[in-house]
Amino acid sequence: MSKWFMSVLAAAVVSVLSVGLATEPANLPEMAGLPTAKAETVGMSSQRLQRLDRVMQAYVDRDEVAGVVTLVARRGKVVHFSALGDRDAESGSPMKHDSIFRIASMTKPIVSTALMMLYEEGHFQLRDPIVKWLPEFTDMQVALPSPPQERLMGRYKTVPSDRPITVQQLLTHTAGLSNSYRGITQPEFVEMSAQRQSMDTVADMVRRLAELPLNFQPGEQWEYGRATDVVGRLVEVMSGQTLDDFLRERIFLPLGMPDTHFYLPKSKLGRFAALYRPDPNGKIELAEAPTDQSRFVAHPHVYFSGAGGLVSTARDYFRFHQMMLNGGELEGTRIISRKTVELMTANHTGEKGIWLTGPGYGFGLGYAVVTDLGLSGTPRSEGSYFWSGAFGTIFWVDPSEQLIGILLQQLRPYTHLNIRPDLATMTYQAVVD
Repeated sequence: MSKWFMSVLAAAVVSVLSVGLATEPANLPEMAGLPTAKAETVGMSSQRLQRLDRVMQAYVDRDEVAGVVTLVARRGKVVHFSALGDRDAESGSPMKHDSIFRIASMTKPIVSTALMMLYEEGHFQLRDPIVKWLPEFTDMQVALPSPPQERLMGRYKTVPSDRPITVQQLLTHTAGLSNSYRGITQPEFVEMSAQRQSMDTVADMVRRLAELPLNFQPGEQWEYGRATDVVGRLVEVMSGQTLDDFLRERIFLPLGMPDTHFYLPKSKLGRFAALYRPDPNGKIELAEAPTDQSRFVAHPHVYFSGAGGLVSTARDYFRFHQMMLNGGELEGTRIISRKTVELMTANHTGEKGIWLTGPGYGFGLGYAVVTDLGLSGTPRSEGSYFWSGAFGTIFWVDPSEQLIGILLQQLRPYTHLNIRPDLATMTYQAVVD
């Protein structure tokens, strides 16, 4: 038998084995409330999904992230769930599927949904002014740059707001609120934030926020900031509960999300991921150890930030957004109606620029929404809704493809990496139906 024939035969055997392996059920962890399936049964390729692990492992190998958890689900079935690298590189603790992460602004969709649950109970209409519940926002002022020929002792002058802030504007980040990112009142916001005391609540912060001028007339622009803290405060006033109690009783317990908290119990510290930052060479260095000194663990437990206070796991976060993808229901438990989900995930901001995402996106009630596939430069379908977190996390829900993607890691800043868009690329290239 010739060497040529033997090499061809060997190549054929490897090819057959590879195909066979690709069609085996995915090696997914057994976790309660996590329905799994072989990728091929939902129109995806197991073999092509392996590229996702290779891409993520490369980030770990280059010491650009310590560890990462990724989850992909289609048609209600998890087809990829991977934990790579370290949860805590300093101790050598490996990342696991049930590791707990600071999800930061991925809190916002959950808190926005909580307010919309109260909408369904008749507490408000979207165009209602928020002064009905938060009188501190009466008679708001708007900051304008000081005209060059006016004698003013400051960077700006103020004029009365010509319209009240509405609930809809809070949910869509178009209220004009002062924030830490940009706008003429940014220095005043930073100064206000520095005044926070250990026993302050979000109600205290909201009252101070209402004392600052708006950056523009309500509804005129899109501007990211702390509006969802005000949304959370509305939940408290309307429901008569703390935001912590409302979320736990009305969302987390009914949906079976036991590892989602504003403050992580010390008993779960062994699953808490360390937080990192890039050093000058782009390699990770420790920013916050996963100890009881973390602000996501330490007492007092009185400040419940709707804008970014939660910690969670991939499993818990999947269950919440599978509920949304199902039209507001999961395993017989209904949180909101299908029509409310449609309302929340429509574009409410028209052609206003969403500077944080770039062109091709609009914004709904707690979610960014893909409005133009070409302009957005993403493989996620038009109508997909999503958001991300300041520590490098991201998720999306694609109703057209019945697909959910989640990436959890802990790095800030993270924008020098393509790890978040890579999740989308590696997910959609595996869709084969």
